[in-house]
Amino acid sequence: VQLQAFGGGLVQPGGSLRLSCTASGFEMKVYSIGWFRQAPGKEREGVSVLSYRDGRKYYSDSVKGRFTISRDNARTTVYLQMDSLKPEDTAVYYCARSPYYITPSTDWRGGRTFDSWGQGTLVTVSS
Repeated sequence: VQLQAFGGGLVQPGGSLRLSCTASGFEMKVYSIGWFRQAPGKEREGVSVLSYRDGRKYYSDSVKGRFTISRDNARTTVYLQMDSLKPEDTAVYYCARSPYYITPSTDWRGGRTFDSWGQGTLVTVSS
C-alpha cells in the first residue's frame, strides 16, 4: 500500500499549484482520499477530503473557496487545485486514505480516520 503526493513547489502569493495523489497496492476508488498539511512548528491540519461513496467534498475553512479537490474519471488520481495561494499556505502537503464514508459529521480533519499516508510534497508560497 503506497500513496504518493507530488506537484509541490515555489509559487508567488496569488498563484496556483495543482497537487496530485496516486496510489499503488489498493484501489483508490473504494477509499476516501484526504489532503493534509503541516507547516513548520504547527500541527497537522486537514485541508480537504473526497468521500469515496458519493464523491462529496469537504474543505477546511482556511482553504474553502480557494482549493478544489477532484479525481480523474478512472479514479486513480486525486488532485488538489490550489488557487489564490497565500504565504500561510506554505507547508508540506500529504495525501492519505480512509476506509470510511465521510459525512458532514465525520471528524476527518484530525486525521484519525485515515489509515495510510503518503510522503509529503513541499509547497512554498513566497515572493
